[in-house]
Amino acid sequence: MNTITTAAGTAALTATEPLPANADDLRVVEALYSQVLSGTASGDLATHLAQVLSDDWQSFGDGSGRVKTRDEFLAQLEDIGRVAPDLTWEVEEMLQLNNRVVVRGRARATPVGPFLGVAPSGRSFEIMAIDIHTVERGRIVRSYHVEDWQGAVQQLQAV
Repeated sequence: MNTITTAAGTAALTATEPLPANADDLRVVEALYSQVLSGTASGDLATHLAQVLSDDWQSFGDGSGRVKTRDEFLAQLEDIGRVAPDLTWEVEEMLQLNNRVVVRGRARATPVGPFLGVAPSGRSFEIMAIDIHTVERGRIVRSYHVEDWQGAVQQLQAV
């Protein structure tokens, strides 16, 4: 058990012990960006997704507490592939602590269909994302992520 001591006292946190660092963990996470997130228009998307995300993968991307499953994520990526087939994700920095990998990344695309409620106009967007992935047994089991989608909307709506 990990503990945090504050001015008000001590609070106990329960957490599973992280697995030791593994160089292959970085390759798995990099493949998520190069083959999955940058391959949304690929016919191999489902295969690539299954190679990097565990069957019971969980995604936490907003404050609602709702967990997105791997199947829901695949459907979302397929939709994005139709609307923004040139979507690319670049890994700008990766930091590893045990079996957790933090990624600072950048996404770029020029939508050809309605994207986030904005009609296509030929404009592109470029946003930053911060993600924390937990890797176990060679696949990602959990991802926490924050993307600047509001920034994308603003860029697409720019006059």
